[in-house]
Amino acid sequence: MASGASDCHFHGNAVATQATVSTCAAKYQKDLIASGKIAKSWAAVKEPASFEQIDGEKGKEWKVTFKDPAAADKSKESLYMFFTAQGNFIAANHTGK
Repeated sequence: MASGASDCHFHGNAVATQATVSTCAAKYQKDLIASGKIAKSWAAVKEPASFEQIDGEKGKEWKVTFKDPAAADKSKESLYMFFTAQGNFIAANHTGK
């Protein structure tokens, strides 16, 4: 049985909508906080600042940017998440690359 939007794991070639990617980005943000990979202060940032489709190593990807202007470490003021065009999580970092 194929997975669907509720668990943010997708099959097929249909490009995910921005709304779907936004929902999945919020889910992964919570997961990253819970696992200690990003600071707990990111929980206060509820909405992505921007979405864009970029050319990734394996084709089109979604790049979702969260901004935390209150971040103590200004090099970690932005959190970037990358998703396949279909909406599957690839990675997250503070560099955007």
